[in-house]
Amino acid sequence: MAEVSVRKVVKAYEGNVQAVKGIDLEIADHEFVVLVGPSGCGKSTTLRMIAGLEEITSGEIAIGGTVVNDIPPRDRDIAMVFQNYALYPHMSVYENMAFGLTLRKFPKEEIARRVNNAARILDIETLLERKPKALSGGQRQRVAMGRAIVRDPKVFLFDEPLSNLDAKLRVQMRTEIKKVHQTVRTTTVYVTHDQVEAMTLADRVVVMNHGVIEQVGPPQELYHHPKTRFVAGFIGSPAMNFFPARVENGSGALRVLLPNNIVLPVPADRTARYQGAAGREVIFGIRPEHLTEPKNLDRDNISVFEVTPEVIEPMGMETLVHFWMQGAEICARIDPTTPAEPGRPMELAADLNHMHLIDTESGRVL
Repeated sequence: MAEVSVRKVVKAYEGNVQAVKGIDLEIADHEFVVLVGPSGCGKSTTLRMIAGLEEITSGEIAIGGTVVNDIPPRDRDIAMVFQNYALYPHMSVYENMAFGLTLRKFPKEEIARRVNNAARILDIETLLERKPKALSGGQRQRVAMGRAIVRDPKVFLFDEPLSNLDAKLRVQMRTEIKKVHQTVRTTTVYVTHDQVEAMTLADRVVVMNHGVIEQVGPPQELYHHPKTRFVAGFIGSPAMNFFPARVENGSGALRVLLPNNIVLPVPADRTARYQGAAGREVIFGIRPEHLTEPKNLDRDNISVFEVTPEVIEPMGMETLVHFWMQGAEICARIDPTTPAEPGRPMELAADLNHMHLIDTESGRVL
């Protein structure tokens, strides 16, 4: 097991198209780090460069303190699990898991020990004699993971391993992957476009956008303290709401002016933080759970206003209310027992302890 260092790494293709633009990332020994972002953000390219499947244009990648830029993939002591299970159809589960060790001429007793141990961890001991065609999608993914585990590598690399599974099985396999990591404690780098997957699996999440790293941190830090509008909008489901707004200084107290003549007072403990924004146009951000019925919020630092819902989505444990403000669709979360109907005005309250003000030009959270 080992730490992974990515230092000023650039990946450029023909025509000077940069897929990765000089990123720096330090992954600690035993850590589970998830790279997340939209299609084309550079996350899979970064993973493939760590694996040695893509050459880097410039920069340096080190695994366990050894620079691996010129070391071929087979000698980097990594194991990769792909979106495609890539199992040999004519081999049994046991043979698929043992194949890499057999090629390396491991003793049969050691192969058996490793395969049986991995099968126990993944709860596939009863499947060892089956062929892949007799397995479900989730079972095949477990076998692919077992094939990686038996190698006892320094680093596990996962490239969107759950994308081919249905929603229920993805949830189950997320739990399995987390249990495996807690058991084997191997340094893990995991790529996904699914921010829920990232939030539930990671020790730290790396949010990428257009080939750069927007923010790195524990899931809750990214959720509650995003540094950019992109991170604020990408992390969280439903996504954070954004309003055009203006900050004004009135009688020594700051206030935020929203569309529809809504005026929100800035909490006193945030006045100093936002003082420099007075007189400026900004973007006001707030998550759906902080836009709800007044009864669900602490009476301190809330502002109540009236909206007219256009769409109501009952979700069982909560109800989502959608309405429009100056061309922007806004989502609020309310208690499922609260009466709500499309076209019928209702009161909502904004919890200003959880507001975010964002610079319109840079996209940075103030």
